[in-house]
Order: sequence, then C-alpha cells, then structure tokens
Amino acid sequence: MLYYHIQKLSPEGKPAKEPVMLKFLSTSAVVSLMPLMLQAAELRIVTDLPPVHALVSLVAGERAEPVLLMDEAGDGHNFALRPSQASALARADLVIWTGPDMAPWMARALEGGGPSALPLLQAPGTRLRAWAEAAGGHGHDHDHEYHDHGDHDHAGHDHDAHGHEGHDHEARDHDNHHDHEGHDHAHGANDPHAWLEPANALYWLTLIARHLSEADPDHAGDYEANAKAAAASLRALDGELRDLLAPVKDCPFVLGHDAYGYFTEHYGLHAAGTVAGGDAAGPGAQHLSALRARLSEEKVVCAFPEVGQSERLLDTVLEGSSVKKGAALDPSGSSLPKGPGLYAALMRDLAVKISDCLK
Repeated sequence: MLYYHIQKLSPEGKPAKEPVMLKFLSTSAVVSLMPLMLQAAELRIVTDLPPVHALVSLVAGERAEPVLLMDEAGDGHNFALRPSQASALARADLVIWTGPDMAPWMARALEGGGPSALPLLQAPGTRLRAWAEAAGGHGHDHDHEYHDHGDHDHAGHDHDAHGHEGHDHEARDHDNHHDHEGHDHAHGANDPHAWLEPANALYWLTLIARHLSEADPDHAGDYEANAKAAAASLRALDGELRDLLAPVKDCPFVLGHDAYGYFTEHYGLHAAGTVAGGDAAGPGAQHLSALRARLSEEKVVCAFPEVGQSERLLDTVLEGSSVKKGAALDPSGSSLPKGPGLYAALMRDLAVKISDCLK
C-alpha cells in the first residue's frame, strides 16, 4: 500500500508532535484501473459489412472488438451514418472494408482523408469475377474468368479448385448506379460479392493479420496465430460444404439476384439464371419472359428469393410452373447473428438451403 506522511498543524500553525498516517491509494485500486488502461490501448477498427466484420473479428480475437457499421440489409447508396457511427469512424485506427463497388457510402465517408483504410476488393491477390454478360447469364459453365489484382500468390492457401490465370486488373467504377431495396451497391466491372469465394476469405485473413500487426506490432504474434487458426477452420468448412453440395451439383436452379457467382462456381453448382442482375435493378419484361422459358428448357428444380428483397417478380416467373421456391438466401449475412462466427454461418446457411431444396 502507498501512504503519505501528513502532519497535523496546531492552532498556532506549528507542526503537531504526533504524525497522522493516511492511506492514500492501495495497490488494489491500481489493479482495478488496469482494464481501463488496456482498453485505452485497444485497436479501434471499423468495418462495413457483416462478412468483413466476422473475418476481422476472427483475427483480432480478444485484442479488439471491431465496429460494424452496416449491420442490416439496406440501401448502399443512401445509407447514412448515425452520429455514433461517424464518431467511431473518425476515431478509428484502421478501417477494413469491401471497397467502393460494394459500399459507395463508405467511400464517401472516407473522402478527404482519415484513418488508414484497407479496401479488400482492391487488394493485390483478391480474385475478382467479371459480371455475367447479362442478368440471365446461365449454363453449367465453370470456366468463368477471374482476375487477380497483381501477381500475389496467395501464399499458404490451397487454390487447386480454381486454376484461373491471374490478370492485372485496374478497378473501375461505373456511373450507372441503381437504387434497390435491400441490397444495393455500385455496378462496377466486377462482382463485388467476393467474400463468397473461400479462396478470398483465406487470403483476407492473412492480409488482415498483416495490417493489424502493423498497427499493433506488440501483438503481431496473436494476430498471426488467430489468422492461422481461422484459416484451418474455414478449410475444414469448405470440405464439409463440398461434400454437402456434391449430390446436387447438376440440379439447375434460378436466383433472385446475381450475387452468388463466386459461391456457385466454387462449388460447381448449376445456376440457370437470375431475376435481377448484379446491381439488383429491376429486369425488363423480355428478360423475365426468357427466364420463364428457361425453367422448362433446363428443367429447373428450385428458385431462391433473397432476404430483404421483394419476391413479386420471382413469383411472376414461377407462376404455373412446377419449380419449387426455396428458402430466402442471404449473401451478406444481414439476417444472421453478428460476430466472428458469422462468416462460417453464412456459408453454411447458403449451402444447406440450396441443398435442402435441390435434393
């Protein structure tokens, strides 16, 4: 314990003979302040979407609690930060987000500088899938062209399932943005739902660990260990989902929105078409008519709506057909419990719902 030696003063202002020992601060009080001291040193990390938040949480572990800004399905163009979210963003040490093609609202928030930012879609080594030529692009084609941002070799990861040749890619933004309820983003040259490619998730774990280590070098070992453990878990999950989906690989189905190309191509699934294109804009009558004809031509088994989107157009296409309507899919995990377990839950949720309807 710590003490001050304090002397009484006599009425005349002279020191009294007897000292008075007063306890000033105990060691227990010092210990009680330690969590606050540690909390003050914690990395302040902000993320945009649930899948990114989950991956960052896996790597951060107990060292930080990342903030998730867009925790529900919403309009990516008109999404507005609450004051508390704007404050969290302003105080952040590091922002880890998808990129302007997926979250244009974050791009606007970061204009003019601010915290260090890592846009994952623009990271060298991220595999990007070009949009289908049309919203109804279909066929059992698994030779879809992928692009890598640079020559990154995804060290430490197994990519035998994707033998795509890497290409240098320059990110491009298009001006033709479309607003749509539930799921909205800028429509660039490439599909921004890249977290649905397990190879990207594995690469991002390593990339996130590197950036967290640079921001907090004292705990670099923790971040690296967390990333390796998470990667091992995701590889095991990937094998599990391959086994689950293998029996239904040749069963045709249609989707409400062209957001699942990474997932369907990775697992070799037969997506026969989509109601809406990648930007989720409303399709024309000609497209819907062609999609309806395809139901019988390709013997489509199931059709999947999407969480947060109207099922009206899908119901119109299916009217009078024998196609089953499956459970609504959730490509960003907006309806799932948020946290480090969300990414695995998201991938499993997609696989189980697709398998259940097709088998």
